[in-house]
This record gives sequence, structure tokens and C-alpha cells, in this order.
Amino acid sequence: MQFRRLTCITAISLFAGLTSPLWLAAQASQKNHQPPKYYVFNLGDPLGGATEAVGINDLGWISGGGNLTGNTTVHAVLWAGSPFDLGTLGGPNSNVSWPNHSNRGEIVGIGETSDMNPLGEAWSCSAFFFGPDGYICRGFAWQDGVMSELPTLGGYDGYAAGVNNEGKVVGWAENTVHDPTCSGSQVLQFEAVVWGPKLNQMTQLPPFPPDPDSAATAINDKGQVVGISGLCSVAVGGASAEHALLWENGVPTNLGNLGGGAWNTPVAINNQGVIVGFANTSGDENAPLSPAGFIWTKENGMQEIFPLADDTNDIAFDINERGQVVGQSFTSSSARAFLYQDGVATDLNSLILPGSSLYLTLAQGINDRGEIVGTATDINTQASVAFLAVPVFDGSGNPEAASKMTGEDNSRKGILTEGLRKQLPGFSRLALASAGSK
Repeated sequence: MQFRRLTCITAISLFAGLTSPLWLAAQASQKNHQPPKYYVFNLGDPLGGATEAVGINDLGWISGGGNLTGNTTVHAVLWAGSPFDLGTLGGPNSNVSWPNHSNRGEIVGIGETSDMNPLGEAWSCSAFFFGPDGYICRGFAWQDGVMSELPTLGGYDGYAAGVNNEGKVVGWAENTVHDPTCSGSQVLQFEAVVWGPKLNQMTQLPPFPPDPDSAATAINDKGQVVGISGLCSVAVGGASAEHALLWENGVPTNLGNLGGGAWNTPVAINNQGVIVGFANTSGDENAPLSPAGFIWTKENGMQEIFPLADDTNDIAFDINERGQVVGQSFTSSSARAFLYQDGVATDLNSLILPGSSLYLTLAQGINDRGEIVGTATDINTQASVAFLAVPVFDGSGNPEAASKMTGEDNSRKGILTEGLRKQLPGFSRLALASAGSK
């Protein structure tokens, strides 16, 4: 394992060195307000089934989830020189479902243990696996080849979503309170937590008053945490996300909404304190998911990122230090990845250079070099695979000239068949299963 780890780090360091000119050119590109063109690489289906790349850090480490052959079980996957299975906590499933950015070699996510939940709770993890299967689910932190289980607040289940470069992990965990605002199979109350920097250190973050429940979804290097609070509900969005929150020094601030009373969910925050995510634009806390992407700044509050032309919904998933945002724009039957830069959303497929057989359906992670990862459909095989998109510039490093390079016309929508939809992992399946009209 040690030799494998050193090999991976050497490969990553070499890749980072080779791409540093692209980082400088990408900075120039933003100053010129020109979205770059991209080379797109197929990361394949390393575990045999549909695959989703979720996050990418500045070392080039890519994390996500890969279905095993048959598309009924998913494991967390790390691409670091080559892809490998991170394993589970003893149960059948694990996943990385939120963008990871830490450059310390730490990956966080969720994994099932070998124990069954005596309360029969479906818990938050079920939406990122293949539905409830009865196993207890916990957050994990993976480092140096070891997956460590994170403690809860006394209850059975937990969830790890994000980690910063200080080794602090955020997520949510059950306590022992039987919460009367829970519904469905959910029984126990859950609260936003910060683990670390040591894994056995745990701090609870308060919900926004008078909400009883909360969850943390991302943390930046300044220790600012974003997440949600609301009712216990079913522990998967909805009424649990009545309020989108920013915690600073443990104090929650309501970020507002786009007109809806549910699904108000921050997904990522950069070190400038700019936040992106999704929210309903109408309806009360019982409204079904019909998301609109948003970007929040202290100066302007929450502003909607509108879907691409003819689409009904969108989700903003990640933001880098230069303010580039990636996400997904979709209808109930189609989806496409987008890049949002300087107030303009662009279909990422329209920026691909010739030679790729991939149609990019979901962009979920972006690093500070502007490299993007997500999920794509291989138009030759109809397989769902992970992708890496690398910005490219002309030989002189001129981003404006590079932006005029001719690509294929891939701006059409990618139609999702019912068979392909059932194979999609994580957020892809969750969003598209509930997509509605705005």
C-alpha cells in the first residue's frame, strides 16, 4: 500500500507541474471574460458499472463513486494516478457525494457498516446508494489507505460531506432524541457537526432558531461552514432544508431563499466566502424538489443561476477560488453540464474540442486550475462514465485565441433513457427523479 501511495503521489505531482501553465492561462482567461475550450478524458467505469466523479483538488486527485457490475451497489472511488476502490465500513455500499477539495490526501464520504439499523431508518445515505437496505451508515475519512469511521452524537447514523485543508470534516449525525418532526422511517434527530482536526474530536453546530435539526455540507479553509436547518422530516432535503445557513465561529446566519420554503441547500463555499447550491423557487416545506441553482455573496445575497435555454431546472454544485461555477441544467428527460463564469452560464458540451465521444450530463467538481469532473454518457456505448475536462489554450498561452478554437456542436440536450436513468449514481438520480417544471 505504501508503494502504491508513493506512486500515486508522484504521478499527481508530475501532472500538477505539467498543468501549472494552464492555471496561469486560465487566470488570464477569466480576466478576458472568455470561457476556455476543453480536452475531455473518459475516466471509465473502474468498478464495472456507472460512475460519477464528484470532486477534484489542486493535486489532481479525483473522488467520487463507482457502481459495481450490475449497478446495484456503489463504492467510493479515488483516481490518483490510477483509479482504486476505497472500500466500505463493512457493509455493501460507500460513496463520495459532495465535492472534496483537501490537498492533504484526505477524502471524506459515507459508508455502510455491517450492522443493521434497529429502528429501520432509511437515513440520508440511501439517496446516494440504491435506496434503503437496512444497514447503519456512517461518515468516513480516508487517508493513507485507511478508511476511518466517524462518531455520531449518540445515535446510529452519520454523514460526512466536506473537508478542508486543516483536516476539519463537516456533515451531520444522529443524537438519541426521538424527534416528533421526523417523518417516514426517520426517527432520531440529527445535527450539523464538525469533526477534527483529530477524528475523535467532534463539535455540534446549532440550527437556525427555532429549527430542531441541521446538517453541514461544506467547509472552507477559513473555517466557514455552510449547510441547512429545518424539520427532521425524512433526512433527505425537503423540509430539512427550510433554511440555507452559513456558520461563522459557530453562529448560524440565514442565507435567504429564492422564494421557496424547501430544498434550500448550499453545496460549496470558496475561501472568499462565495457560496453556491440549489433551492426551490416556490412552494412551502412540503413542495417536491424543483431546483434552481444559486450563487450567494455577502454583498448581493442569494441570486439565481438560471437554467440553460429550454431547460426547466438547474443545480450549482461547486465553485473554485476564481469564482467559476459548475453544475447541471436539466428537464425531466434530459440533462447537460454547465460552466457559469462572469454571470453567464455556458453548456460545457459546446466548449469541448473534437475527438471525444462523451456527452457531459453533470459537472460536479472544479479545482483552481479550472479542471472539471463529473458524469458523462458515452454516445458510442450509452454507458454512464466519469469524465475529466482540462482547459486548453493555444501555444502562446493566449486564452482569447484559444477560446476561438473550433469544437464540435455538442450543445444539444442529452436524452436520458429509463435504463440509463436507473444506473445513475448519487445526485444525478436524485435530481432527475424529482425534476419538475418551474
